Amino acid sequence: MNRNHLISGLLWILACFCHAALAEQTIAWEDLGEEEQRILQPVHKNWENLPAEKQQLLRAGARRWKDMTPEQRARARKNLKRWKKMTPQQRKRLRNRLKIFRKLPPEKRRKLRRYRQWFKSLPEERRKELRRRWLEMTPQERRKRFNRLPLRPPPKHHPGR
Repeated sequence: MNRNHLISGLLWILACFCHAALAEQTIAWEDLGEEEQRILQPVHKNWENLPAEKQQLLRAGARRWKDMTPEQRARARKNLKRWKKMTPQQRKRLRNRLKIFRKLPPEKRRKLRRYRQWFKSLPEERRKELRRRWLEMTPQERRKRFNRLPLRPPPKHHPGR
């Protein structure tokens, strides 16, 4: 995979998740900082043809990229690879789920994040079983189940205890 395409795609994904306010005016390439230009080099040829909103998103993504640790950058690269493998329908579904997540009250978002971390810490077989049971529930059952969850997930799973 071409490194420039990877970085360009990664920046676009990061920019999509940015909360920066979007200006109506386009940004001249020369108005970007030296570091921003270095990070955005893969899109330099098309920069002047991009809509103002996309330029703002890319600039915000470049700023965010600059502030990331090497571990965060590695995770972002991994997520980009996963994103590129998704079908358009899967991407649309993910975007919709993200919109819903962002509209949740902060406490519910924290609760979901904690449960996601807990779920990821479980052994693969246990995750498969829980996923299977979840998919068998109706939307009403899922909502009821989620609302009954305590604010903190149970302790990590330790087989044999």
